[in-house]
Amino acid sequence: MQFGRTYEEFEVGATYKHWPGKTVTEYDDHLFCLLTMNHHPLHMDVNYAEKTTDFGKNVVVGNYIYSLLLGMSVPDISGKAIANLEIESLKHVAPTFHGDTIYGETTVLDKWPSKSKNDRGIVYVETKGYKQDGTLVCVFRRKVMVPTETYIKERGGEQPGRPELKEQGK
Repeated sequence: MQFGRTYEEFEVGATYKHWPGKTVTEYDDHLFCLLTMNHHPLHMDVNYAEKTTDFGKNVVVGNYIYSLLLGMSVPDISGKAIANLEIESLKHVAPTFHGDTIYGETTVLDKWPSKSKNDRGIVYVETKGYKQDGTLVCVFRRKVMVPTETYIKERGGEQPGRPELKEQGK
């Protein structure tokens, strides 16, 4: 299984569809709220959401959806990344509700060699997240520093930290 890409493997205009999707549960949403100390009743209080909001039900925290999409993109985009350099923009386009399934895809907008080190490059991408019915819910653009093939080779290959299996008696 491929996990991320080197600079040379990215092609401007390519789109990677991340698989599988993730069905967002009430538990997921509440746990994220608790971990990040976001106690807004829109996300955690069914009575409040039903009686006082335009949605009539709880809305999933937008930053959870962003984090989910970022995580979904790792095997295709940043699995080999040296660093995420910048989140240029983040737009929450439509609400997500408990029970919605989120899917993501990322398009390579541009890429360029690093100005300071010749063993890495910058990849500029846009990730879109959408629900099971195709509704766009989140869009963000980021710049990712990725290694070149030379960088990988000089540091021991694809999995330099992975130990070798030692069989007993050998």
